Amino acid sequence: MGWSSTSAPAPAVLLLWLLALAFRADALAANWGTRALHPLPGDVTVQLLKDNGFDKVKLFEADPAALKALGHSGIQVMLGLPNDLLATVARDVAAAEQWVQHNVSHYVSDYGVDIRFVAVGNEPFLKSYKGQFEAATLPAVRNVQAALVKAGLARQVRVTVPLNADVYESLDGRPSSGDFRADITGLMTSLVRFLLDSGGVLAINIYPFLSMDADANFPRDYAFFPAPGAPPSQASVQDGNVLYTNVFDANYDTLVAALEKHGLGNITVVVGEIGWPTDGDANANVADARKFNQGLFDRIVAGKGTPRRPQMPDVYVFALLDEDAKSVDPGNFERHWGVFNYDGSPKYALRLAGGKGIVPAKGVRYLSKQWCVLRPDASPTDPAIVGAVGYACQYADCTSLSPGSSCGGLDVRGNVSYAFNQFFQSASQQKGSCGFNNLSVVTTTDPSQGTCRFKIMIDTGRHDLTHQDSGAARAAAAWGAVVAVLALLAIVAL
Repeated sequence: MGWSSTSAPAPAVLLLWLLALAFRADALAANWGTRALHPLPGDVTVQLLKDNGFDKVKLFEADPAALKALGHSGIQVMLGLPNDLLATVARDVAAAEQWVQHNVSHYVSDYGVDIRFVAVGNEPFLKSYKGQFEAATLPAVRNVQAALVKAGLARQVRVTVPLNADVYESLDGRPSSGDFRADITGLMTSLVRFLLDSGGVLAINIYPFLSMDADANFPRDYAFFPAPGAPPSQASVQDGNVLYTNVFDANYDTLVAALEKHGLGNITVVVGEIGWPTDGDANANVADARKFNQGLFDRIVAGKGTPRRPQMPDVYVFALLDEDAKSVDPGNFERHWGVFNYDGSPKYALRLAGGKGIVPAKGVRYLSKQWCVLRPDASPTDPAIVGAVGYACQYADCTSLSPGSSCGGLDVRGNVSYAFNQFFQSASQQKGSCGFNNLSVVTTTDPSQGTCRFKIMIDTGRHDLTHQDSGAARAAAAWGAVVAVLALLAIVAL
């Protein structure tokens, strides 16, 4: 409601209020996934966040290097408790207390990490899980909340549950008809009521890309935020006197309507994940990712929400960086959601607050400038090639070779060389990792072609901004299995 002339705030109070609004409009949040074989060191990543105006970050698990790097950084943290711990934490409040002590209290008190939320589970009600985590989620939330109270952290750290958008639906396609999925209506109302009563928030993951990628008939322009002055998509949804011109607004407001239908409309709803991948699929490309994320950032900076929630909520962009060790079960695009490449370099230009462009990570050090490729005198029709490529891609990320992807246009020699190099780099260019039964050779000439970048991995043991426990230990552990089999390269039947 507006101020009357008799209730106007003092100038100093008004100035503070305006400054607060300005800060909120400029604030950005991101998901920082750590499933990388050669992770960008934690301190370098934190500086990347700060340099680009991100003041909130979500971690999917209590990664020690990331949490220590976030200490005293001024960045607020949402910390994930993984699905595989839900049952344990749900059964025993002592297990929840132990998890909170080791992963929340420890980092808050010993490292000064500003943890604001514990995200209990990750999309636990996803249809594809077939109810696997449904019984454990609410008891786990209750036990984590009790553990936070016991630790004296309940005022600072609140609970949430990041949910997939498939927990609600609209049978007639109008957001105002939104309701929870019939099979979990009771569970959803109980969960949200608990979050509301305990001061928590609800986090929802919305992916227009997945909607479009799963349905060849999905209206493409409806997946993006309309440009100012552009005509609305022909797929726009008329809902009473409101015209929904993009799937994000319609999706978010369908949830809001469902909450209101059950008397839960006061819960704060944040967007836990949203973004667009750049590779690994024909629909995942730099042009579309830039278009979608620029529209998203414009909305965030402007503070423009949806028809039912006019103020833009906190939005955790998915993701900050690519993750080359992430599961590809949903699709090869899963390793390519980053706004930044694996090394913190921007994939494309983006304007942030005040028209400021995104900037790259500083102080990144790389392995030697060398690549592993198919020998010039080796025939790409050699019978051993198929086995060699299969072996390389078993241990390294070859998703960029997918049809329609950045390296999908390479010829046979290029495909083989790309696979060999990915293995070589992922194995930290160790001696013997470019063997492949004498089919390959190390070169100092960059074999990159067109849109296909032949990567050189990060040297996790050398970088300018350094902590004692950098990502080197994690990278070495992650590649323990690869190192163990490198000696077999000479005798493997390829």
